[in-house]
Amino acid sequence: MDAITVDGLTMTYRVPIREPGLRAALRSIGRRSRRDIAAVADASFSVRPGELVGFIGPNGAGKTTTMKILSGLLRPTAGRIDVLGQTPWDRRTAFLKRIAFVRGSQPVGGSQELTVLDTLDYQRLLYQVDRAEFAATLAELTTLLDLEPLLQRQLRALSLGERMRVGLALSLSYRPEVLFLDEPTLGLDVSAAAAIRTFVRDQVARTGATVLLTSHYMADVEELCPRLILIDQGTVRYDGPLGQLSARLSPYKLIRFAAPEAGAEQFSGLGEVVQEDGDDRWLLRVPRAEVATTTARVLSTIRVTDLAVEDPPLEQVIDRAYREGIG
Repeated sequence: MDAITVDGLTMTYRVPIREPGLRAALRSIGRRSRRDIAAVADASFSVRPGELVGFIGPNGAGKTTTMKILSGLLRPTAGRIDVLGQTPWDRRTAFLKRIAFVRGSQPVGGSQELTVLDTLDYQRLLYQVDRAEFAATLAELTTLLDLEPLLQRQLRALSLGERMRVGLALSLSYRPEVLFLDEPTLGLDVSAAAAIRTFVRDQVARTGATVLLTSHYMADVEELCPRLILIDQGTVRYDGPLGQLSARLSPYKLIRFAAPEAGAEQFSGLGEVVQEDGDDRWLLRVPRAEVATTTARVLSTIRVTDLAVEDPPLEQVIDRAYREGIG
């Protein structure tokens, strides 16, 4: 049985509109015009237990709306949605104890005067977690997320990265089976973002939790998500292995190599030189079908000290998907 099933999900908002100007503003007082906006349009996908899936798309694609529906914060206009065998917007207590929704922009709510430890203890009471079980979980999370220096501090005194770590601890303190992570590394520095990614990956491996993750940072997706769901204008455009998206959208690969004695004239007919630097390192862009023969020609005609064949950066692939669509 899938942990998450989405079939024909549609979410339409009816929003007020009016023309600019004072006259239109006065007219709208007595008669307001409205228009239907589709945030999600007939989206379908499923996620197996223990999967870590990237759920990405441009701003306004419907990612956060979908997350809110799956976690029970919104009721959709149409569609069948099943999370752990439950209809999310029924918001049954037993269901809410099995899921967590973590947003990078709002990782920690509640009174900002409370200490981190008080906030965690309040979470224990709210979710009716056994004291002994909570103590064991807290000890584990304190080690994994390096919370010891934060436990006695008030929430208002935490940095963004510290808030994100505490937000994850709050969400995991009752050991949810499904995690919805919405931009978990938003605004974090490189070290903090790497620490969050490591923690998420290890947590999934340790507990078997199911994770649906949205992020605009492709490093999050590349490091964590073997599978990718790409949504645009409320519709699923791609659902499959991360590596296959690059092969499907990008007609070329990159051959990166070091050749101390090479000159640009030696690359005639081998591919497009897209980069070189002062360390005698070169980058060729080559059609995928010609990678093997081009690599062999480079190695046979140029003295190479290092060579690697790469897909283009994921950011470029995703940008092309947004701009040109996926055939």
